[in-house]
Amino acid sequence: MLKRPRLIALTILILLVLVLVSLPSRKAAQLKLAMGGFFLPLFGLTSSLRLAGGQAADAVIPRRVLLTQIEQLQRENQSLRFRGQQADELLQENDRLRQYLGIQKQTLWKLKLVRVIGRDPANWWRSVLIDAGSRDGLRPNLPVMVNEGLVGRLGVVGLGQSQVLLVGDPGCLVASLIQDGNLRDHGMLAPGDSLDPRILNLTHLSRNSALKPGQKVVTSGLGGLFPRGIVIGEVVDSRPAEYGLSTEARVKLAANLNHLEEVWVLLLP
Repeated sequence: MLKRPRLIALTILILLVLVLVSLPSRKAAQLKLAMGGFFLPLFGLTSSLRLAGGQAADAVIPRRVLLTQIEQLQRENQSLRFRGQQADELLQENDRLRQYLGIQKQTLWKLKLVRVIGRDPANWWRSVLIDAGSRDGLRPNLPVMVNEGLVGRLGVVGLGQSQVLLVGDPGCLVASLIQDGNLRDHGMLAPGDSLDPRILNLTHLSRNSALKPGQKVVTSGLGGLFPRGIVIGEVVDSRPAEYGLSTEARVKLAANLNHLEEVWVLLLP
Protein backbone atom coordinates (compact mmCIF):
# COMPACT_ATOMS: atom_id res chain seq x y z
CA MET A 1 0.00 0.00 0.00
CA LEU A 2 1.23 3.43 -0.89
CA LYS A 3 1.92 5.77 1.91
CA ARG A 4 -0.11 8.97 2.17
CA PRO A 5 2.59 11.41 0.87
CA ARG A 6 3.26 9.28 -2.17
CA LEU A 7 -0.47 8.99 -2.87
CA ILE A 8 -0.88 12.76 -2.72
CA ALA A 9 2.07 13.30 -5.07
CA LEU A 10 0.67 10.73 -7.54
CA THR A 11 -2.75 12.39 -7.46
CA ILE A 12 -1.24 15.83 -8.16
CA LEU A 13 0.76 14.41 -11.06
CA ILE A 14 -2.35 12.81 -12.60
CA LEU A 15 -4.29 16.06 -12.26
CA LEU A 16 -1.47 18.00 -13.96
CA VAL A 17 -1.44 15.53 -16.85
CA LEU A 18 -5.20 15.86 -17.25
CA VAL A 19 -4.97 19.64 -17.20
CA LEU A 20 -2.23 19.63 -19.84
CA VAL A 21 -4.29 17.31 -22.05
CA SER A 22 -7.45 19.42 -21.75
CA LEU A 23 -5.75 22.80 -22.30
CA PRO A 24 -5.25 24.28 -25.77
CA SER A 25 -1.83 23.64 -27.23
CA ARG A 26 -0.63 27.25 -26.68
CA LYS A 27 -1.70 27.32 -23.04
CA ALA A 28 -0.22 23.87 -22.48
CA ALA A 29 3.13 25.02 -23.90
CA GLN A 30 3.11 28.07 -21.61
CA LEU A 31 2.36 25.88 -18.60
CA LYS A 32 5.16 23.45 -19.53
CA LEU A 33 7.56 26.35 -19.86
CA ALA A 34 6.56 27.70 -16.43
CA MET A 35 6.95 24.28 -14.85
CA GLY A 36 10.31 23.83 -16.55
CA GLY A 37 11.47 27.21 -15.22
CA PHE A 38 10.41 26.16 -11.72
CA PHE A 39 12.30 22.87 -11.77
CA LEU A 40 15.30 24.11 -13.81
CA PRO A 41 17.23 25.57 -10.81
CA LEU A 42 16.91 22.24 -9.08
CA PHE A 43 18.28 20.43 -12.12
CA GLY A 44 21.06 23.01 -12.45
CA LEU A 45 21.98 22.63 -8.81
CA THR A 46 22.11 18.88 -9.21
CA SER A 47 24.37 19.19 -12.28
CA SER A 48 26.65 21.68 -10.51
CA LEU A 49 26.97 19.44 -7.49
CA ARG A 50 27.71 16.51 -9.75
CA LEU A 51 30.38 18.54 -11.66
CA ALA A 52 31.95 19.88 -8.45
CA GLY A 53 32.10 16.39 -7.07
CA GLY A 54 33.86 15.18 -10.19
CA GLN A 55 36.38 18.03 -10.08
CA ALA A 56 37.05 17.44 -6.40
CA ALA A 57 37.66 13.79 -7.12
CA ASP A 58 40.10 14.71 -9.90
CA ALA A 59 41.87 17.20 -7.64
CA VAL A 60 42.58 14.66 -4.94
CA ILE A 61 46.32 14.01 -4.82
CA PRO A 62 47.50 10.62 -3.63
CA ARG A 63 49.09 10.61 -0.18
CA ARG A 64 52.39 9.23 -1.47
CA VAL A 65 52.68 12.13 -3.95
CA LEU A 66 52.06 14.66 -1.17
CA LEU A 67 54.68 13.00 1.01
CA THR A 68 57.19 13.12 -1.85
CA GLN A 69 56.52 16.82 -2.41
CA ILE A 70 56.84 17.58 1.30
CA GLU A 71 60.14 15.72 1.46
CA GLN A 72 61.44 17.62 -1.57
CA LEU A 73 60.45 20.98 -0.05
CA GLN A 74 62.17 20.03 3.21
CA ARG A 75 65.39 19.23 1.33
CA GLU A 76 65.24 22.52 -0.57
CA ASN A 77 64.60 24.41 2.67
CA GLN A 78 67.59 22.74 4.30
CA SER A 79 69.77 23.56 1.27
CA LEU A 80 68.72 27.21 1.43
CA ARG A 81 69.59 27.31 5.13
CA PHE A 82 73.05 25.95 4.41
CA ARG A 83 73.56 28.54 1.67
CA GLY A 84 72.41 31.29 4.02
CA GLN A 85 74.90 30.15 6.65
CA GLN A 86 77.67 30.03 4.04
CA ALA A 87 76.76 33.55 2.84
CA ASP A 88 76.96 34.83 6.42
CA GLU A 89 80.40 33.23 6.83
CA LEU A 90 81.62 34.73 3.54
CA LEU A 91 80.33 38.15 4.58
CA GLN A 92 82.17 37.96 7.90
CA GLU A 93 85.33 36.76 6.15
CA ASN A 94 85.04 39.63 3.67
CA ASP A 95 84.71 42.13 6.53
CA ARG A 96 87.79 40.67 8.28
CA LEU A 97 89.86 40.85 5.10
CA ARG A 98 88.78 44.45 4.55
CA GLN A 99 89.94 45.31 8.06
CA TYR A 100 93.28 43.54 7.57
CA LEU A 101 93.91 45.23 4.22
CA GLY A 102 92.52 48.60 5.23
CA ILE A 103 89.89 48.58 2.46
CA GLN A 104 86.79 50.59 3.14
CA LYS A 105 83.44 48.89 2.74
CA GLN A 106 81.50 50.03 -0.30
CA THR A 107 78.25 51.88 0.30
CA LEU A 108 75.19 52.23 -1.90
CA TRP A 109 75.30 55.13 -4.30
CA LYS A 110 73.10 58.13 -3.60
CA LEU A 111 71.81 59.52 -6.89
CA LYS A 112 69.92 62.63 -7.92
CA LEU A 113 67.93 62.70 -11.16
CA VAL A 114 68.20 65.97 -13.13
CA ARG A 115 67.10 67.19 -16.56
CA VAL A 116 69.32 68.25 -19.43
CA ILE A 117 68.17 71.71 -20.48
CA GLY A 118 70.84 72.80 -22.97
CA ARG A 119 74.06 72.20 -24.86
CA ASP A 120 77.03 74.41 -25.56
CA PRO A 121 76.50 75.57 -29.18
CA ALA A 122 80.21 76.19 -29.64
CA ASN A 123 81.15 72.75 -28.30
CA TRP A 124 78.18 70.54 -29.09
CA TRP A 125 79.56 67.16 -28.08
CA ARG A 126 81.59 68.11 -25.03
CA SER A 127 79.24 69.68 -22.45
CA VAL A 128 75.58 69.99 -21.49
CA LEU A 129 73.60 72.09 -19.03
CA ILE A 130 71.38 70.60 -16.28
CA ASP A 131 68.61 72.14 -14.16
CA ALA A 132 70.23 71.68 -10.72
CA GLY A 133 72.99 73.46 -8.84
CA SER A 134 74.49 74.23 -5.47
CA ARG A 135 71.10 74.76 -3.84
CA ASP A 136 70.35 71.12 -4.73
CA GLY A 137 73.52 69.85 -3.04
CA LEU A 138 75.67 69.70 -6.19
CA ARG A 139 79.32 70.65 -6.35
CA PRO A 140 82.06 70.48 -9.00
CA ASN A 141 83.54 67.14 -10.10
CA LEU A 142 80.59 64.95 -9.04
CA PRO A 143 80.17 62.02 -11.48
CA VAL A 144 77.24 62.07 -13.91
CA MET A 145 75.76 58.95 -15.51
CA VAL A 146 72.76 57.35 -17.12
CA ASN A 147 71.48 53.79 -16.74
CA GLU A 148 73.76 52.61 -19.55
CA GLY A 149 76.97 54.06 -18.15
CA LEU A 150 79.19 57.06 -17.42
CA VAL A 151 78.35 60.46 -18.95
CA GLY A 152 80.94 62.79 -17.41
CA ARG A 153 81.44 65.03 -14.40
CA LEU A 154 80.15 68.35 -13.14
CA GLY A 155 82.15 71.38 -14.23
CA VAL A 156 80.93 74.84 -13.29
CA VAL A 157 78.14 74.66 -10.70
CA GLY A 158 75.75 77.58 -10.34
CA LEU A 159 72.89 78.17 -7.95
CA GLY A 160 70.20 76.45 -10.00
CA GLN A 161 72.07 75.22 -13.07
CA SER A 162 75.29 73.32 -13.68
CA GLN A 163 77.60 72.41 -16.53
CA VAL A 164 78.41 68.75 -17.23
CA LEU A 165 81.72 68.01 -18.94
CA LEU A 166 81.05 64.95 -21.06
CA VAL A 167 83.38 61.99 -21.34
CA GLY A 168 85.72 62.82 -24.21
CA ASP A 169 86.23 66.43 -23.20
CA PRO A 170 89.92 67.20 -22.50
CA GLY A 171 88.87 68.31 -19.03
CA CYS A 172 87.18 64.98 -18.26
CA LEU A 173 89.87 62.31 -18.30
CA VAL A 174 88.79 59.06 -16.65
CA ALA A 175 90.98 56.47 -14.92
CA SER A 176 89.72 53.21 -16.40
CA LEU A 177 90.00 49.48 -15.94
CA ILE A 178 89.50 46.65 -18.43
CA GLN A 179 87.56 43.79 -16.85
CA ASP A 180 87.82 40.39 -18.51
CA GLY A 181 88.31 37.41 -16.23
CA ASN A 182 91.71 37.72 -14.61
CA LEU A 183 92.66 40.64 -16.85
CA ARG A 184 92.87 43.89 -14.87
CA ASP A 185 94.62 46.40 -17.10
CA HIS A 186 94.54 50.08 -16.11
CA GLY A 187 94.48 52.98 -18.55
CA MET A 188 93.31 56.55 -19.05
CA LEU A 189 90.22 57.36 -21.12
CA ALA A 190 90.95 60.38 -23.33
CA PRO A 191 89.42 62.17 -26.33
CA GLY A 192 89.30 60.06 -29.45
CA ASP A 193 90.37 60.73 -33.01
CA SER A 194 87.27 59.18 -34.61
CA LEU A 195 84.43 61.08 -36.25
CA ASP A 196 82.07 59.05 -34.03
CA PRO A 197 81.83 60.91 -30.68
CA ARG A 198 81.10 57.62 -28.90
CA ILE A 199 84.55 56.22 -29.83
CA LEU A 200 87.28 57.35 -27.39
CA ASN A 201 90.89 56.33 -26.81
CA LEU A 202 92.07 54.29 -23.83
CA THR A 203 95.75 55.11 -23.41
CA HIS A 204 98.70 54.07 -21.20
CA LEU A 205 97.85 50.36 -21.27
CA SER A 206 100.66 47.89 -20.77
CA ARG A 207 102.48 46.75 -23.91
CA ASN A 208 101.56 43.10 -23.22
CA SER A 209 97.83 43.70 -22.77
CA ALA A 210 95.78 40.81 -24.12
CA LEU A 211 93.06 43.01 -25.57
CA LYS A 212 90.21 41.88 -27.76
CA PRO A 213 86.94 43.43 -28.95
CA GLY A 214 84.01 43.33 -26.55
CA GLN A 215 85.99 43.52 -23.30
CA LYS A 216 84.23 45.57 -20.64
CA VAL A 217 85.70 48.90 -19.52
CA VAL A 218 84.76 50.48 -16.17
CA THR A 219 86.05 53.24 -13.92
CA SER A 220 89.03 52.07 -11.86
CA GLY A 221 88.53 54.33 -8.85
CA LEU A 222 92.09 55.65 -9.07
CA GLY A 223 92.47 59.38 -8.56
CA GLY A 224 89.41 59.60 -6.34
CA LEU A 225 87.23 61.43 -8.88
CA PHE A 226 85.08 58.55 -10.12
CA PRO A 227 84.25 55.59 -7.84
CA ARG A 228 85.23 52.14 -9.04
CA GLY A 229 82.87 50.08 -11.14
CA ILE A 230 80.90 52.60 -13.24
CA VAL A 231 80.40 51.15 -16.72
CA ILE A 232 82.17 53.13 -19.46
CA GLY A 233 81.86 50.92 -22.53
CA GLU A 234 83.68 48.14 -24.36
CA VAL A 235 86.86 47.68 -26.36
CA VAL A 236 86.54 48.06 -30.13
CA ASP A 237 90.14 47.36 -31.15
CA SER A 238 93.74 48.04 -30.05
CA ARG A 239 97.10 49.08 -31.47
CA PRO A 240 100.69 49.66 -30.28
CA ALA A 241 101.46 53.19 -29.07
CA GLU A 242 104.49 55.26 -28.08
CA TYR A 243 106.83 53.32 -30.37
CA GLY A 244 105.64 49.99 -29.01
CA LEU A 245 106.21 50.87 -25.35
CA SER A 246 102.50 50.76 -24.52
CA THR A 247 99.15 49.80 -26.01
CA GLU A 248 96.21 52.00 -26.95
CA ALA A 249 92.65 50.81 -27.40
CA ARG A 250 89.55 52.35 -28.88
CA VAL A 251 86.53 52.19 -26.62
CA LYS A 252 82.88 52.60 -27.59
CA LEU A 253 80.89 54.37 -24.88
CA ALA A 254 77.87 52.58 -23.43
CA ALA A 255 76.00 55.90 -23.01
CA ASN A 256 74.74 57.74 -26.06
CA LEU A 257 75.84 61.31 -25.38
CA ASN A 258 73.79 62.65 -28.27
CA HIS A 259 70.47 61.65 -26.69
CA LEU A 260 70.67 62.90 -23.13
CA GLU A 261 67.38 64.05 -21.63
CA GLU A 262 67.74 63.06 -17.98
CA VAL A 263 70.93 62.10 -16.13
CA TRP A 264 71.90 60.93 -12.65
CA VAL A 265 74.34 62.89 -10.49
CA LEU A 266 76.23 60.71 -8.03
CA LEU A 267 76.22 62.52 -4.68
CA LEU A 268 79.52 61.46 -3.15
CA PRO A 269 80.18 62.18 0.56
